[in-house]
Amino acid sequence: MTETTRPVGDATKVVLAGRRAEWTRGVGEGAIVSPPVWRASTILYDSVGHLRDSATRDTHHRLFYGRKGTPTQWSLADALTTLEPGAEGTFLYGSGVAAIAAALLSVLSPGDELLLVDSAYDPTRGMANGLLKRFGITTRFYDPLIGAGIADLIGEKTRAIFMESPGSLSFEVQDIPAIVAAARARGVTTLLDNTWATPLFFPAIGHGVDLTILACTKYVVGHSDAMLGSVTAGPGHFKALRETSFQLGQIASPDDCWLGSRGLRTMAVRLAQHQSSALAIAQWLEARPEVAQVLHPALPGCPGHDLFVRDFKGSSGLFSFVLDGGDEASRAALIDTLELFGIGYSWGGFESLALPVDPHRYRSVTRREVAGPMVRLQIGLEDPADLIADLDAGLAAFRAVRG
Repeated sequence: MTETTRPVGDATKVVLAGRRAEWTRGVGEGAIVSPPVWRASTILYDSVGHLRDSATRDTHHRLFYGRKGTPTQWSLADALTTLEPGAEGTFLYGSGVAAIAAALLSVLSPGDELLLVDSAYDPTRGMANGLLKRFGITTRFYDPLIGAGIADLIGEKTRAIFMESPGSLSFEVQDIPAIVAAARARGVTTLLDNTWATPLFFPAIGHGVDLTILACTKYVVGHSDAMLGSVTAGPGHFKALRETSFQLGQIASPDDCWLGSRGLRTMAVRLAQHQSSALAIAQWLEARPEVAQVLHPALPGCPGHDLFVRDFKGSSGLFSFVLDGGDEASRAALIDTLELFGIGYSWGGFESLALPVDPHRYRSVTRREVAGPMVRLQIGLEDPADLIADLDAGLAAFRAVRG
């Protein structure tokens, strides 16, 4: 962070963080505002002695070889660490899934057991049932609303508990402090996919989480034009994370990291708009007769809403709603009628998206009955009145096909 003598708020942190003088120095006097794109593979040394000496020293924030990073990557990593008070460090990856894989592999070994929330992102489930299984690591799924009851599932081989709060399809909010307390009592590492809230709305390290993961593709980048992931480590966990990531050959492109840093500067104001617009639209949908339930953590009808009120500083732009009856055809008619909502995966960008979702397809131990098909909305930065008018037309198409 640039120099400041006073405590600052989150909106100020995202503007200042990662802009160390040594990464923004200019020619002669003065400095550029943002760290530039440093692209590198080979780093040249002054002599054989210099090369040998560099090989024996810590390469963190030191030029050594392109895969170990340049100031472009270090700047973004440093900024994300700044947003998590108490964190030890951050490592960057080419995608959110790569970040999840590296985080898990940094704490798990053959013969270990992972407890994985049943509402987890599907690629996380696929990793547990595929890669981890092939490595001799077993996975048990647990109810996202289990809270302190997680203690009853922790066994002799349990080494890690993976959380995602809220779940990215069904939006249950987990009791993270209770799960963290149970894990620490047994020496178990906790990991959290915190992409929905970001550290601005849920500072995970401050809540005791050991490793917090972001698909930076979403709100950090914010413009749907780069793939990026991060893991921020609490005290005592960064060394293993960094070594594992280096051994896996993980590196995030400096160009994508630069886009991440640029997006980060406006993340606070974008999140405020995502939050405001999404709440207005979610409340409008609650009042519609075609809608049976709105799954938005800030609304009382969402599972774990009381935990959201207790632990979170705000809500973002992603939520789901359940239609009152209907089938695949009527749901498709609703989505296909929309003109301002794109149909596509991902979220967190400036544009709104609508996606048919079926959480029961990705569950192992929990299933909650719903009144009809579900639709997930990513609320972007458009005028919310325009988005409501678009959804009104979509619901009319839904009624016409549903009958």
